Amino acid sequence: MSTTASAFSGSFFASRLVPNPLLREDSAPEARAPQSPTSSAASQQGVQPDVISQWMSAWNTRGYQGPLVVSRFREPIYFLYQPIKWKPATTSKNKLMATFTVPKGFVTDLTSIPQVFWSLLRPDGNYAYSAVLHDYLYWFQSRPREVADEIFRQSMKDFRVPSSTVEAIHAAVRLGGGSSWDDNARRKARGERRVLAKFPDDPTISWSDWQKDKGNFASS
Repeated sequence: MSTTASAFSGSFFASRLVPNPLLREDSAPEARAPQSPTSSAASQQGVQPDVISQWMSAWNTRGYQGPLVVSRFREPIYFLYQPIKWKPATTSKNKLMATFTVPKGFVTDLTSIPQVFWSLLRPDGNYAYSAVLHDYLYWFQSRPREVADEIFRQSMKDFRVPSSTVEAIHAAVRLGGGSSWDDNARRKARGERRVLAKFPDDPTISWSDWQKDKGNFASS
């Protein structure tokens, strides 16, 4: 069973994780669903799903109120409960640096972000907003990869990440992000979708199982 997703707008500077009360991070390995192809991709790119899961789950203890409101499948794969928006802080002549919105229901595994992001930034800030923006741009690829990486860089600055950290993370994305970009292109070519039309209400459902029903996804 599921609930139908509908879009509504959100503001910018807060985040929280919608808890999944039947899931425990210390569950026995045999109780977990098989690793999905997306989770495998995360491991291959040096991103540890457990690290991401702990980082994302930390929002729940901070009590933020929107707009980055997410829940997750059984695997550490997340989906947005409401849209989020990026707007450049300054006007740019480059039209590719224009405002865009990540839709409600977008599914993110955050594998476009290198491990250095998760190791350098503690989960007591709102930096995951930037990571989701970047993952969205890497999936839809409506703008060149270098533009996606620059928007990621600008977004981290918006959240007042120290310049040295921003530059280190941006350099890591420029160096290692190509494999994630190419992998997303192959997945899209095979028909994989990343925007939900329906949300799962079973907290034990896996991403790999949810993908089997194309009716769970928006057409775009």
